[in-house]
Amino acid sequence: MPSSMPRNAGTMPARRMIALPRAAIPAAVMTAVLLAACSPSDQFAPACPELKLLKNGADLARFNERGQDVTDLVLSARISAVPATCKAGSRGKVDATMKVVMVVNRGPALPGRSVQVPYFITVMDGDRVLQQKDYVMPVGFPPNVDQGQATSEDILMEFPVTPEKSAAAYTIYVSFRLTPQELQYNRRNAAP
Repeated sequence: MPSSMPRNAGTMPARRMIALPRAAIPAAVMTAVLLAACSPSDQFAPACPELKLLKNGADLARFNERGQDVTDLVLSARISAVPATCKAGSRGKVDATMKVVMVVNRGPALPGRSVQVPYFITVMDGDRVLQQKDYVMPVGFPPNVDQGQATSEDILMEFPVTPEKSAAAYTIYVSFRLTPQELQYNRRNAAP
């Protein structure tokens, strides 16, 4: 006898199953579904703002002052994901939580084993910039490792909403903070 079975398992009374008529089963299931739908914890999450990577801003190739040869590369990076969730906030607000995930490669010209990668987030309402904020992602490379993934801490945002305007009316742009030379490099090397 397995040790997980109680010693008196053979003497326990059998439980009775109550049989419902076939017609009552769909009604019972439908009642349970309707009752569950009334629960406030089962409400759908509100719409989130649209997330976009700025054209030519999702990649970063940073070179030293000597040139743009492979041996001059300090680092290369790519924004690989921007996961976000939204929930109802205080009255008339939607709270958004997002992260920025990037893959960073250490170049041969990087002095040391750590680097600060600058990026920014812009919130727009149509053509109007509501907010732009700069961030820095610290990235460290262990010995003998030249590529890694870095994830930001939670970035919290709040969006005013009305019955006529959901949070989906806003757009969030994410981009590396590029120098004019880095932007030119991206434009020259962009895939057609």
